[in-house]
Amino acid sequence: MWRNALVTGASSGIGESFARLLAARGVDLVLVARRAELLESLASELRAECGIGVEVVPADLGRDLAAVEERAAGVELLINNAGYGAFGAFHELGLDDQLAEIALNVTALTRLTHAALPGMVERGRGGILNVASVAAFAPAPGSAVYGATKAYVTSLTESLHAELKPRGVHVTALCPGFTRTEDDAPTGLMWMKRQKVADAGLKAVERGRAFCVPGAQYKALVPALKIAPRGALRSASAALWHRAFRTHGG
Repeated sequence: MWRNALVTGASSGIGESFARLLAARGVDLVLVARRAELLESLASELRAECGIGVEVVPADLGRDLAAVEERAAGVELLINNAGYGAFGAFHELGLDDQLAEIALNVTALTRLTHAALPGMVERGRGGILNVASVAAFAPAPGSAVYGATKAYVTSLTESLHAELKPRGVHVTALCPGFTRTEDDAPTGLMWMKRQKVADAGLKAVERGRAFCVPGAQYKALVPALKIAPRGALRSASAALWHRAFRTHGG
């Protein structure tokens, strides 16, 4: 469906899976991440295996976006995947780190989306896939800023989906739960493989869906979170946080 795509956070994890899946479909790519050597290695592999065009743009999206915004303006699919979260008590975590989290998870995503949309609207087609999290739907003590940034992403995405669907532009929020971003990551009932998460997100934006929650376990969980009394959610989240805090010696 897409002729070209820009993927942020493409050097590893879910971002790398997006890149591989799109390359296998013959989509030309612009790959963005901080680690230039990993991007170059992935780009060389994808060019050789899939015969596609791949441009590498090393960038710290929390600081310098100009070059990436310029390239976002010309793509048919933008995948805002780059992001990170810090774990710990809000008052104990460094403020600079939390502001950097907002700069990447919120500001960079907003600016790249704003850069990409005019061209998509003019062409009457395009897609934006914003990677959020199930953390957007419940209180997140211990990762308060991360949860807040992902709530922003889901809210922004839903609004843009409503604005732009009549213009032929698909805007979708991908809301995964625990995901094995590396091969040696934990396994278990609540952990999903990154390839399945990425594939679900691509299918959702192609079909013009507002939200995608991959995995049967999370498809069941998220509706329950939406209707549960907020007080009960806060109490349950607080209990889990304090248990983890004691366990890890916080």
